[in-house]
Amino acid sequence: QLQLVESGGGLVQAGGSLRLACGVSGRLFNTYVVGWFRQAPGRERDFVAQIAWSGGSTTYADSVKGRFTISKDGAKNTVYLQMSTLKPEDTALYTCAAVMFDGAGWNYWGQGTQVTVSS
Repeated sequence: QLQLVESGGGLVQAGGSLRLACGVSGRLFNTYVVGWFRQAPGRERDFVAQIAWSGGSTTYADSVKGRFTISKDGAKNTVYLQMSTLKPEDTALYTCAAVMFDGAGWNYWGQGTQVTVSS
């Protein structure tokens, strides 16, 4: 069993940056993938980025490529989402998730952290 706790959200002006953190408690086996999702009010939850716990390969949604960077710190069992050049449309509740095998359904979720980008 894993528990995920997000932090780092807040209010930022357009063009600014934020770094989100996802602390994971429990054992992350090498097959795990950890990802970030976001959900704006009235919209469905969207995939943002993911990183393989072993090897660190990454995948990004087209909407954030070149602006967001996902990374991990194995010693701290933490996954980061560095967000730059933020836009008002990035405003959402950001949630991290984990799955034991890439391609399987995401089955561990955090509570989320709110990111608000003002214009």
